Amino acid sequence: MAVPTPSRVSRTAQIAATDPNRVLIFDTTMRDGEQAPGFSMSSAAKLKMAGVLRDLGVDVIEAGFAAASPGDEEAVRRVAGEIEGPVFCSLARASENDIDAAHRALSTAPRAHRRCHVFIGTSPIHRSAKLRMTTDQVMAAAVRSVAYAASLFDDVEFSAEDAFRTEPAFLAEIMEAAAGAGAQTLNVPDTVGYATPEEVRERYRFLNARIRPHHPDVIFSAHCHDDLGMAVANSLAAVEGGARQVEGAINGIGERAGNASIEEVVMALKVRGDRYGVTTGANTPHLVRASKILCEITETAIARNKAVVGVNAFAHEAGIHQHGMLADSRTYEIMRPQDVGFDASSFVLGKHSGRHAVAKRAEVLGHALAGDVLAEVFAGFKRRADEIGEINDTELTAIIAAAAERQERPAYAAAG
Repeated sequence: MAVPTPSRVSRTAQIAATDPNRVLIFDTTMRDGEQAPGFSMSSAAKLKMAGVLRDLGVDVIEAGFAAASPGDEEAVRRVAGEIEGPVFCSLARASENDIDAAHRALSTAPRAHRRCHVFIGTSPIHRSAKLRMTTDQVMAAAVRSVAYAASLFDDVEFSAEDAFRTEPAFLAEIMEAAAGAGAQTLNVPDTVGYATPEEVRERYRFLNARIRPHHPDVIFSAHCHDDLGMAVANSLAAVEGGARQVEGAINGIGERAGNASIEEVVMALKVRGDRYGVTTGANTPHLVRASKILCEITETAIARNKAVVGVNAFAHEAGIHQHGMLADSRTYEIMRPQDVGFDASSFVLGKHSGRHAVAKRAEVLGHALAGDVLAEVFAGFKRRADEIGEINDTELTAIIAAAAERQERPAYAAAG
């Protein structure tokens, strides 16, 4: 691949050139995420979400699909013009009209911060059923559209839609042709969530070995869907196979079962740096905020046990766990809650909680419990927890008061 002149080096190319072990984070919350039923976003909502993503430190924001509607084009234009920092991207089919729409929409961003994301289906089922094109026709359309995009953009990404159901030899051929036509990023999407981690790892190694000797500056990207629940695992396997860009969405939203969750990928790479040996530019304390803002915008809640950002991710009720946490939080937490944006871990008092946790919370509330008094309180606590589940501070204070009253009754009786 020809080396661009200094004035035409894209922002992502600059990042990749400084550190071969830097994984770029490509957020598609506002494009693939928004395409899912129930997740449509207004222009104002996209602008708010883009501000959060900038604070999070994502490298690329796919702000929409400009050719999809006049409203989507306007939203991309507004986001690209009003938010500074990341690279802004618009999806485009392999057609000049789509690419022109992307160019119009992204014209408000600095040139080095504009990306056109061109895609075409490459699998046999997509070629025959959707496109009604031969492999030669698909190849020609890909090369033609990438070359046209490269005449307008310094940063072009090419995606072979349904890559993991595409014949490996044809996939490598079209990827190499796209790189030759000017695509600096080659995306190998598991569009329907079909692949397994082993397949993903080997496919990226195969493509790297085939293409990078001729195009050493190309960046391979992973875009994995969660139809079989393996989107994050497959994204991490892609990194092991040589991918240096991972695409996903906040809270894992997206078509059907969704995309890889950005928060899970980022924290897996951070916590398991010993295994993956890569870094990202993510400012991880903004992860919880990004998740909450998206929930507010889309009026959609996430599961309590959602990894990294769910309310239970750093909450503990079981007595054994609470006892361990009181001794050393590393017994049951592999990352600090502050690292993702929570204030602290939380102890939930319920029927599974142990004596140590009850005594500790009582102490915080100003009650030093020990001996028979603690035993009395704990017994009352267990009875009440069986009745109502979670015990809050008001309930615990009432239990303590009732236990103290019972402890005092014998003394009153003797005095009488």
